[in-house]
Amino acid sequence: MRKLTKSTIVAGAALAAAVGFSTSPASAAGTWTVTGGGAFTAIATNPILTDTNTGTQLKCTKSNAAGTAPNGTGLSGTAIASISSVSWTSCSGPAGISFTVTAQGLPWKLNAVSYSAGVTTGTLTGVKAHISGLCNADFNGPTAGSTATLTGKYTNSTHTLTISGGNLKAYNVSGICLGLINNGDSATYSANYVVTPSTLQITSP
Repeated sequence: MRKLTKSTIVAGAALAAAVGFSTSPASAAGTWTVTGGGAFTAIATNPILTDTNTGTQLKCTKSNAAGTAPNGTGLSGTAIASISSVSWTSCSGPAGISFTVTAQGLPWKLNAVSYSAGVTTGTLTGVKAHISGLCNADFNGPTAGSTATLTGKYTNSTHTLTISGGNLKAYNVSGICLGLINNGDSATYSANYVVTPSTLQITSP
């Protein structure tokens, strides 16, 4: 048996899932500042992809992500950072069935929407992933050809990007899935990615 693929899996994610943000009047305005940025890496421990129709959970021991968040002031929140790679390690589902998870649609974009007390909230967009093993499936957006959007919160004090929720759906389900994952099932991804360098700060007045 092989390992699991993202969902997320993801998140990033498993990404993200496991960092991310979307467009709104707040994000479109050039009021954002990034310091201590540039190239970054991030690690999430125990990220989970959940099929919300069946309750099936696909769990990985770790997810690694990498990307860039260019320094600047007066920035738009749209695509304030980009995730160029996401991977997952030792992924398994019910009964210990192992999977491999592969991120697709990269780079994923982080879009800042709102800011309060050192926490930036927004979305991670462009998310797609594929899982393979005894059971195979694609996790895309609301339609088979679309990408998903996940919720993200970046906390400056802990330099942690928290990825949650999302509008992932399962497509092209095949293999021995035993009804645990079905075509059209909705899914969510949850992960806490600790970002390096720890100097990365995103702020807005």
